[in-house]
Amino acid sequence: MFGGSKNTEETSTAVSAASSAFNALVKGTVLEGNLNCDSDLRVDGVVKGKIACKSKIIIGPTGQVEGDIVCANAVIEGRFKGNLKVSELLNVRETAEVEGEITTNKLVVQSGARFNVTCKMETGTGNGAAKAASGDVVGKAAGAKA
Repeated sequence: MFGGSKNTEETSTAVSAASSAFNALVKGTVLEGNLNCDSDLRVDGVVKGKIACKSKIIIGPTGQVEGDIVCANAVIEGRFKGNLKVSELLNVRETAEVEGEITTNKLVVQSGARFNVTCKMETGTGNGAAKAASGDVVGKAAGAKA
């Protein structure tokens, strides 16, 4: 009688807590393999492999990722090499070093970032079709010091 309602309360609390949870790989941590997560992920260590995240990925200043990433949003302050697919916004900070193939909806590259990529920008439309524009972006961001 009482056990049923208690379990329901615990389950709903766990689900709401999980949706606002934050994952972190701290400096000194090395992960080789595949990583899947529903909530935000911050990488300050090293990841070699594939990451699939339904939320935002932050590669901190000491973070390094080599492999493939699929996510909703991304902020890169450290090093990334590989294939990156961001469904919403990719923000590349001035301390970032990015190399590889990028597909994103929106892109911000701050002055000073090393951004040596092939970039394809896609904007979804109401019927599920994608409007695509592609081009190569190689070199430092506009305004960067040589």
